[in-house]
Amino acid sequence: MNIPVSMVMGVVTFYSFFRMNPVGRHTITVCMGTACYVRGAKKIMEAVEKTLDIKPGETTEDRRFSLGIQRCLGACGLAPVIMIDNDVHGRMTPKKLDQVLELYK
Repeated sequence: MNIPVSMVMGVVTFYSFFRMNPVGRHTITVCMGTACYVRGAKKIMEAVEKTLDIKPGETTEDRRFSLGIQRCLGACGLAPVIMIDNDVHGRMTPKKLDQVLELYK
C-alpha cells in the first residue's frame, strides 16, 4: 500500500479499539477510580495479576483473558469493582476473585 509505518502506528495508537497484540476471549477491567482504589482495588489488581500471570495490557497464553484498567466504571457504591466483558462484579475481594473467574473458564 506504500504507506509509511509511522502513519499506521499513528492510527493504531490513536484509536483505543485497535490492538497491537491479540486479545482474550474475556476482558477483565479493574476499576481504579477513587472509591474503588480506597476500598482495595490495588489488592484486587495484584490478585488478578498473580492468578492469571499477566499485567495490564496483556493476554493469558491460552487467550482466555485480557487485563485492563479503567479510571471509573460508575459503580462507586459497589466498590471495589471489576468488569468481565459486560458483567459488573462489585464488592470484590481477592478471595472472591477465584469464584468469579471460574464462571468464565
